[in-house]
Amino acid sequence: MQLLLQATALAPTLVSASIPSPDWSGFDIPLPWGSLRIHAYALCILAGIVVGLWLTSVRWAKRGAPEGSVWDIVIWAIPFGIIGGRLYHVVSSPDAYFGPGFDGTGDLSLIPQIQRGGLGIWGAVVLGAVGAWIGCRRSGVKLSAFVDAAAPGLLLAQAIGRWGNYFNQELFGGPTTLPWGLQIDANNPNFPAGMPADTLFHPTFLYESLWNLAGVLILLALDRRFTFRRSRLFWLYAMYYTLGRVWIEAMRIDDAEQISILGITTRLNVWTSIFVFLAALTAFILLGLKGRPDPDTVYLAGREPDKAVTTGPHAGTVTEVRDPDNVVSDSDSRGNLPDNHSGSRHASDPTEEAEAAPAGRKPGADATAAGHSGSTATEPAPEAGTGK
Repeated sequence: MQLLLQATALAPTLVSASIPSPDWSGFDIPLPWGSLRIHAYALCILAGIVVGLWLTSVRWAKRGAPEGSVWDIVIWAIPFGIIGGRLYHVVSSPDAYFGPGFDGTGDLSLIPQIQRGGLGIWGAVVLGAVGAWIGCRRSGVKLSAFVDAAAPGLLLAQAIGRWGNYFNQELFGGPTTLPWGLQIDANNPNFPAGMPADTLFHPTFLYESLWNLAGVLILLALDRRFTFRRSRLFWLYAMYYTLGRVWIEAMRIDDAEQISILGITTRLNVWTSIFVFLAALTAFILLGLKGRPDPDTVYLAGREPDKAVTTGPHAGTVTEVRDPDNVVSDSDSRGNLPDNHSGSRHASDPTEEAEAAPAGRKPGADATAAGHSGSTATEPAPEAGTGK
């Protein structure tokens, strides 16, 4: 009975529970000429990139990719992705930058200020893929193989980066009475006008973060089971993410570009998610009809590493490809030495064999015949794979 009374007393507290608004959004680093503001939003994005890269590098190494190539690729992909994400955000939410109806009352100086928030995932994916393609070409690997390895890491980075919206108190959903409702400071510029100060809102950042974390586990499990190739895991990522983005985006109440299609008016990001889902589904099915690539390698054609020798006395070893201009043959080296220091004469020097050869027989005929009969030649045989 006492336990029941305690539970009854706690019931109002549980009902009124909510996610508090953050009281911290970053910190300042003092400098001789002022201070440098480090925003929590940027830290969340950076943390997502670091963790996503870790997962990608582990998966990329397991695919047999060249060591260090992941960094050669992401050094192109990340800057392109950030620029693309910002441009997509500006296009999809133009009022702050160009004014309502592009009337020129906006502030163009806000466009490069990404610390204030605003990165559109689809712009980041599209331009990030362009940067990744450049890095893959320079590294001699397939873009399709890399995006398959990166898909779970990309979703993990998004799950962590979404918490930046929490610290910026932005991109939340409509009012709710649920116990996990999100508090927003009433004096925050993003607080909807005309609503009571104690209004709680759907924490859409949390919904998307949890959705993405679940997606990481699903993608890893499916890839372990089916071993997707030809970028099919990436298209599976696109389908999963957009499936969640449609219902999460529909809950948000922040300003966004509205698009009407077939008499239905909704946010641009909702339509984008629907179209990307359909395109990803089509690509996933068509690529599945082609089966697995043959050979199953991450390398571009003609950029494969040296292959192991499978026959001959050097079976099992890997040949090293060197610049033939820098290779000095053993015989040439000995031929340049004085006679009393050289084990044999230079190939171009006249030999006693030539002088003593019987008429009608070519010099070296005995050696040639001996080579064909299986006797040991005086010169060492070249190693397999060093001459092509």
